[in-house]
Amino acid sequence: MEALFSYGTLQLDQVQLSQFGRLLDGTDDVLHGYVVTEIQIRDPAVLDASGIETHLALVPGEGPPIAGRVFQLTADELDAADIYESENYVRVQVPLASGTSAWVYVKA
Repeated sequence: MEALFSYGTLQLDQVQLSQFGRLLDGTDDVLHGYVVTEIQIRDPAVLDASGIETHLALVPGEGPPIAGRVFQLTADELDAADIYESENYVRVQVPLASGTSAWVYVKA
């Protein structure tokens, strides 16, 4: 299983069901060393799944801690998350406040 830190639409039930075919059980955690920005989504599949045109994105920087949830995904589910996040994001591994190392999507 792979740990994935979500701070945005991957926390939505409809996105989890469309991408993974199940609802994810996560734990709260916090990320430091990034700031939140917004991006416009144009990918029709992502828009259909989330129903939201403006998504959050992370860029490196000093700002307030970013709250989110850590989900445990299979390798296939992580691949599905990569497809969902598309060209707007890249996946990087980060340390979280809890000491957990997790993947997170940051602005491409």
